[in-house]
Amino acid sequence: MSNTTRLYALSLKETRAWTFAALFIIGNIVVPQLCHAMIPHGGLIFLPIYFFTLIGAYKYGIKVGLLTAVMSPIVNSVFFDMPTLAVLPAILIKSVLLASAAALAARKTRKVSIGALIAVVLGYQVLGSGFEWALNGNLMAAVADFRLGLPGMTIQVLGGWALLKYALTK
Repeated sequence: MSNTTRLYALSLKETRAWTFAALFIIGNIVVPQLCHAMIPHGGLIFLPIYFFTLIGAYKYGIKVGLLTAVMSPIVNSVFFDMPTLAVLPAILIKSVLLASAAALAARKTRKVSIGALIAVVLGYQVLGSGFEWALNGNLMAAVADFRLGLPGMTIQVLGGWALLKYALTK
């Protein structure tokens, strides 16, 4: 049995792109709801709204990643008020940065590696925190993911690596 992971760059003309994006958006809706319902401040700790954006962009390319990155926070905000409208722009920026970084890393490395995923997660978080600080003028709020979300970033890297490397091999 091979555990070689194929990475794709799906076109929006392909039904598979829309299907995978829809599945990842659903994941980015269900998992955050579970985190918020089961654990106080679970969203701030586990950063679940980003997980399937990382997977979608890394495995299926920028278009699937961007669909997931933009639609997940908007749908969550409209239906569950999480994220709230006040923080939605920052979440959208981080999500788009994540999708872009993940797709770029996959295209450049052509493999799934923990090092690449660490670079992706740190990259979107650092740049995203800078944008968030510029948006709201509050440095402590902008770096909250680094203060509270280290478990979530770890899950993104290790869980993302395991899912991409072993579960989504075809």
